[in-house]
Amino acid sequence: MHTSLTALWSHLSESPLLYLTLTLIAYQVGLFFYEKSGKKPLVNPVLIAIILLVAILIITGTPYERYFKGAHFLHFLLGPATVALAIPLYRQFEKVRKSALAISVSLLTGSVVSAVSSVLIAWALGGSEQSFLSLAPKSVTTPVSMGITEALGGVPSLTAVLVIITGILGASLGPTVLNIVRVKSWAARGLAIGTAAHGLGTARKLQVNEEAGAFSGLAMGLNALATAILLPIVWYWFF
Repeated sequence: MHTSLTALWSHLSESPLLYLTLTLIAYQVGLFFYEKSGKKPLVNPVLIAIILLVAILIITGTPYERYFKGAHFLHFLLGPATVALAIPLYRQFEKVRKSALAISVSLLTGSVVSAVSSVLIAWALGGSEQSFLSLAPKSVTTPVSMGITEALGGVPSLTAVLVIITGILGASLGPTVLNIVRVKSWAARGLAIGTAAHGLGTARKLQVNEEAGAFSGLAMGLNALATAILLPIVWYWFF
């Protein structure tokens, strides 16, 4: 029986569509538990999907490169999905226009606090300069953060892991933190999550409220732009 299953897996694993299917199934499982929990932020469908997929890859001894040959179809859709964030943003354009000053101040503050706090924590724990550079853009969406890290001399792969962890933690714990500090405005909640937790946080906010999702998407994009411009300047200026 075990031999037959091994042979079947060996045959199926040669098809890239297997890993695309597994990714979709893993997310659906995560979504099922998320819905059953009453949409509790801690039961994050993306986190559950990641845990399931990592477990499958480890148990089957599948290299990430082989998995990505199938999953890259979904990776390609990240571009159109990001562009599609303009739709809820367009619907909230008047609110964005009226809050332009508050948004600008909040974004700049959030971007600076995120980078500086990361570097200070790494410094306090005895981290190296490379770890500082890899941590600083952790709240920026993955492609941009990896580009920033590579340009500054950090470790892009480490940054990618930290960005994903930051996104999951922000999407899972962010709403609870905002409830504790009594932030009730959907616009403010979306702005905070988008600045701190980039795409994963934005996806979560779009599930909850369109206004929050629109402001989160705006914050994600502008934070990426601000960090890409300001971080290299600040780093070379002070270091």
